[in-house]
Amino acid sequence: MKFQLLLASLFSQLKGRHLWLSILVWIALIVPAQAAVILRVAIERDVKQVKVGSSTAAVLKDGSGRTLGELPQMSAFIAQAVPGGVALDKWRSGLFWIEPTGKGFVYINDKWYRGRTLVVPTSKGLTAVNWVDLEEYLYSVIGGEMDTRWPGEALKAQAITARTYAIYEREKRRNDPLFDVGDSPDKWQIYKGVISESPTTYAAVDGTAGQVLTYRNQIILSVFHACSGGHTENVEDVWGSPQPYLRGVPDFDQNVPECNWVRTFTPAEISASIPEMGNVKEMKIEQLSPHQSVKALSIIGDKGTKVLRGEEVRTALKLRSTRFTVTKSADGSFTLQGLGYGHALGMSQWGAYNLALRKYNHLQILNYYYRGVALAPIRAK
Repeated sequence: MKFQLLLASLFSQLKGRHLWLSILVWIALIVPAQAAVILRVAIERDVKQVKVGSSTAAVLKDGSGRTLGELPQMSAFIAQAVPGGVALDKWRSGLFWIEPTGKGFVYINDKWYRGRTLVVPTSKGLTAVNWVDLEEYLYSVIGGEMDTRWPGEALKAQAITARTYAIYEREKRRNDPLFDVGDSPDKWQIYKGVISESPTTYAAVDGTAGQVLTYRNQIILSVFHACSGGHTENVEDVWGSPQPYLRGVPDFDQNVPECNWVRTFTPAEISASIPEMGNVKEMKIEQLSPHQSVKALSIIGDKGTKVLRGEEVRTALKLRSTRFTVTKSADGSFTLQGLGYGHALGMSQWGAYNLALRKYNHLQILNYYYRGVALAPIRAK
């Protein structure tokens, strides 16, 4: 009953916030299926157990494709790691496939997804992977990465960058036996399942179906970020390795509140993040990029000096960006005042938003942020 109420509550909440969602199930039934590319998205990795289910009756299969039984609709089950495989209700198997009948959604730990579910044991527990059509995956990603009320041309630009990024990662991990991408923004793209779909994400994805960005006939690393704080960066100033299409350009993200930030650290807080430095005495900017982002930051403590470089500057201290200044207060604390949100490489999402407001179309936006690229159909296997 709790499981049934959860789905009913989901649709009720969505309906209250967006009138269109009162017909979410109907939309799911009429949106045409795209059969081009299947993406394997890891939803849960190396966990002891995972909750699974389906909105319709689901066929349960083992690794050989043999049908083991049927999971009733709207019922939650706990899959657990056991010696030799996975336990799911009365069944034991080396792994399990959960395949909804009809146009059903699968359920993985309190979220609903299109496609089917693979639950497989790992050395550290279980991993639950959503096998989903790439275009249907993007219906959700666009809504997770951008406000669905933003201009359609910005959403289309996001659709193409997100599709390109997913294919790039899929090709890079093609020998991985479990998954192509995860669902978190720290390394991959935001993927929340059907909750972040909307008519505008359908339009953006369907309107660019199968299109990816290439450079010299190769899929590009189409990274993107929220905003750069005035100018995007050359990739070698952040990650070290140059790419001809990831070049810094003036951005269009001025007057965006989330792109302005201030962080104050006590010496103890910095020491907690970088304990090998001991008691922190100084923080000095050693090198700036041509576009005024911090390329090298020295942390000086009573046990030595550590120099953070490139992206490490942002991640080590959990900063919004690397475009900042440093001042030291009389009490020994350090105040960082910054601009931007993210690594500042590739497309700026707020920049795309503002360009779309200026009537630039999605191709013009993409050609601005990714230099010398071409649009091409997917050629992934």
